[in-house]
Amino acid sequence: MILAWLIAIPVTGGMLAWLAGRRYPGAARWAALATLLLELACGLSLIIPAAGRLDPIAGPFLADLRAPWIPSFGIQFHLAADGLSLVLIALTLVLGLVAVVCSWNEISHRQGFFFFNLLWVIAGIIGVFTALDLFLFYFFWELMMVPMFFLIAMWGHENRIYAAIKFFLFTQASGLLMLAAIVGLYVVHGRATGTYTFDYPQLIGTAVAPGTAMWLMLGFLVAFAVKLPAFPVHSWLPDAHTEAPTAGSIILAGLLLKTGAYGMLRFVVPLFPDAAGAFAPAGMVLGVIAILYGALLAFSQTDLKRLVAYTSISHMGFVMLAVFAWNELALQGAVLQMICHGISTGALFAIVGMLQERLHTRDLRRMGGLWDSMPRMGGMTLVFALAALGLPGLGNFVGEFLILFGVYPVSPALTIIAALGLVSASIYALWIMQKAFHGNRPKERPAHDLNGRESATLAFLAIILLWLGLYPQPVLQTTRTAALHLLLNPISTPIERPAGAPYIPSVKGKPVMAAASQGDRDASH
Repeated sequence: MILAWLIAIPVTGGMLAWLAGRRYPGAARWAALATLLLELACGLSLIIPAAGRLDPIAGPFLADLRAPWIPSFGIQFHLAADGLSLVLIALTLVLGLVAVVCSWNEISHRQGFFFFNLLWVIAGIIGVFTALDLFLFYFFWELMMVPMFFLIAMWGHENRIYAAIKFFLFTQASGLLMLAAIVGLYVVHGRATGTYTFDYPQLIGTAVAPGTAMWLMLGFLVAFAVKLPAFPVHSWLPDAHTEAPTAGSIILAGLLLKTGAYGMLRFVVPLFPDAAGAFAPAGMVLGVIAILYGALLAFSQTDLKRLVAYTSISHMGFVMLAVFAWNELALQGAVLQMICHGISTGALFAIVGMLQERLHTRDLRRMGGLWDSMPRMGGMTLVFALAALGLPGLGNFVGEFLILFGVYPVSPALTIIAALGLVSASIYALWIMQKAFHGNRPKERPAHDLNGRESATLAFLAIILLWLGLYPQPVLQTTRTAALHLLLNPISTPIERPAGAPYIPSVKGKPVMAAASQGDRDASH
């Protein structure tokens, strides 16, 4: 039942925050903070005992909850969590707390409704990471969209209505494609087996005609690519990030983008391995384009928040590249990249919000010389800028390093081109520091440095990145079981294996299930 509580607590807490905010000004933020602290305690009671478990033969899921919902249509309330879900739930709880803390003084009107929407977005995200019934998954997918629309439209900046509508149209249209694909797979499976169900474990391995499989796979892929976001369906992201409040940008960059990557890992390839294999070369090329395109556009921005938004397109391009390489190193790197990008980019958006609160501008042309008056903020910005460019010793480097190593056997050429993204990241990361914190400071813009609450929040995130950069093994070991089981549903590319050759996923050259039998004795790769 702990999985159900992880969803029920923020749903209930959101309603309490709304009611408290209507009666007592300022009470909503305390209710939201208490809700997320309780949620964190509940999550840790599941995550800590399961962390590091490595038993692929016993099965990947460490917690499983089934209950009938609409049995006449084969719909059930099915939640489960494996290592992949656990680390993403942990990321959700951490960034949820950061979003609440960053909104402490920024949100001054309708606080109750703001924190209601924030907590319901978190509930929807956790539901996406744990739902194994495809109808339930779609329900949570839509649940997290509506509150985010209100967060942008009601508490955003100047062009918030335009950005909110654009965000909603992109995500809703792509979500409807996914719903059509879900229903299509439901019908195909029912006609083939006589059992009509939305249950993910039963749908794995469904025999689908190649042409039909490609269309169904594309229905899922487009929805997840929009959310990732992947080139060329990314145009909603810069507007949504730029106009969203600070908490909205943190949730968007740190969590909503990860739901797209999670969907590709969990659903696109395992459900349609042959269709995904046929699309893999194009998918990898789109990933490389996103890496370079996002970095180029980031460097050309003068709005600091828009600049950070474009870096997300570049970093998530690495994830898409890894998904279609589909080997253990690439998948492990993709998961670590998702976590580290969420933390580093979430921190950068928090810093942008702090700068805007002090300077009343996000324009880099109106900044400069801020290090003299804000050395602590300058130091923190430098840490997260170095993380964004992939500095060794910080977690982003490990994720990108594993991705490139995993992609190289599949396509050396694309690996070399993708590595240029690391050089591009160095340019825009150092550009942020130069334009904002060095050079001449405008005399009319006095500013004060980070306070204790802000310093503690950013230092906490910096410590996590440093830990992941120096000792990522606990996360890699926790997610390895999930990665091995995902690899049992392979995709084939002409580079990885010849046509007609059998696919045997391997670890250290041994078949995956054989290697799994000694997992506890050999937890590293």
